[in-house]
Amino acid sequence: MPSADAAVSPLAPAPRPTGAGAAALGPVPAADSSLDLRKLLIVFAVMLGTLLEIIDSSIVNVALPDMMGSLGATLDEIGWVITGYIISNVIVIPMTAWLAARFGRRRYFTTSILVFTAASFFCGFAHTLAELVIFRVIQGLGGGALLSTSQTIMTETFPRTKQGMAQAIFGVGVMIGPSLGPTLGGWITDNWSWPWIFYVNVPLGLLAAFVAATCLEEPTHLRRTVSVDWPGIAFLVAGIGCLQTVLERGERNDWFESQMIVTLTAVAALSLLLFLVRELTTEHPVVDFRVLRHRALWVGCVFGCVMGVGLYGSTFLLPVYTQELLGWTAWHAGLAILPSSIATAIAMTVAGRLVMRVGPGPLLGLGIAIFLAGLVGMGRWTLQSGFDDLFWPQVARGLGIGFMFVPLSTATLGGIPVRDVAQGAGLYNLCRQLSGSFGIAVLATMLDRRGTVHHAYLAEHVSLLDPAAVQRLEGMARAFVLRGLDLVDARHAAAQALDGLLQAQATMLAFEDCYHLVMLLFLLCVPLLVLLRKPRVQEPLAHESVG
Repeated sequence: MPSADAAVSPLAPAPRPTGAGAAALGPVPAADSSLDLRKLLIVFAVMLGTLLEIIDSSIVNVALPDMMGSLGATLDEIGWVITGYIISNVIVIPMTAWLAARFGRRRYFTTSILVFTAASFFCGFAHTLAELVIFRVIQGLGGGALLSTSQTIMTETFPRTKQGMAQAIFGVGVMIGPSLGPTLGGWITDNWSWPWIFYVNVPLGLLAAFVAATCLEEPTHLRRTVSVDWPGIAFLVAGIGCLQTVLERGERNDWFESQMIVTLTAVAALSLLLFLVRELTTEHPVVDFRVLRHRALWVGCVFGCVMGVGLYGSTFLLPVYTQELLGWTAWHAGLAILPSSIATAIAMTVAGRLVMRVGPGPLLGLGIAIFLAGLVGMGRWTLQSGFDDLFWPQVARGLGIGFMFVPLSTATLGGIPVRDVAQGAGLYNLCRQLSGSFGIAVLATMLDRRGTVHHAYLAEHVSLLDPAAVQRLEGMARAFVLRGLDLVDARHAAAQALDGLLQAQATMLAFEDCYHLVMLLFLLCVPLLVLLRKPRVQEPLAHESVG
């Protein structure tokens, strides 16, 4: 039977028969494939909300020093401004399908934007660190809904024949956001002040909420839940919250040398185990893991984990390399990421047009190959590299991400029934977000540990018994003498300078190790390419009846 929305809304497309009748009609007709004004406005609202949420996960990074001075916080304390947002964000993501079914998708999505917008205003208005952290947590709770719900809305708004373009549009926000955040945050902080990185969200958020409230319609397949799985929610909050805290704070607290990290890890492991058992045995789970029975979804989640490590890990490594080793400013480090962002947008546009023609497997394989080529180029950077040396590896990184994201999202969400898209999108985005945090934690630790190992190895070859080392030290000492130091102080300064060079070179080698690890993860996933299938275009759309 046709949906209620199709019957009452003049903007909705004409209803089509389902079952055998739909199969007889074959592919969706051209009229059904068009995008009317209402759908375009939905795309605008959804993408605006997604961009605000993604950008706010990284926009504060470059403003932390200004926040520390303004609020009188230490570096460790100000870190909770980022950690609080990400923890609350990740907790909400897997619950979005249940919450949308509980309260209605339009109401839940619009309210989430308003919560995010209001919290943004109070973040900018905060006068103490505690106020800022609390409102960042609330902002994350509102923003967490925008990611998965936005992808679900995009998937259901576009017909199956245009799913590639739908995922391309969504992917531009998801993939460019982490790169755009630091650049935009640096510019706003330098030209205005740090509260404005939150104030700019207010008019844009209100606009997105108004359009969403006006244009969104409730999908006919959505089944409103009556019961509340309180134990499942409690286990989810405890498990994901503790796990994300461990990933965010582990390196800073020396991992399992800290009693806090040990305790949080134990709580996370037990809570997540109980959560999994609860959700698989209760009749109305808050997160339905049964949707993983679809091959497209579990394959997509595996790839999403690897892509999360690649995206967030490489985005994390580049500013560290350019600012700490090359001595660039945050603004110039942000500009170095810009070629990657532009390349991602171009690749997604191309992939969106090709994915339904050639299938997701070949495009995803092409994206992996290009991304690996970019990692090889990044592994060849040195302490003397300049913007030109960074340009092409960053372009390859961007192209690779673009050609990976679109076919992967299309195959993952387009390969499952419409009624399972919301739950699937929640799990898919959760995998990418958690793996991104896990990847950053692993790479940060690896950078530190491998840097120590390389420094010890290099130091073994620089001793007073090595003529070349002695000659280098004497030359550096003479240079310091010419600057006005006496011979003893000059030799001490020369030894410190040489150790600094060794440390920089050791860190550079550690960066190379990190890129090699990411490369290995992508290579291990290549065999899964054969499991990806092109979605069927005859499958009923969101506005059509599914039963």
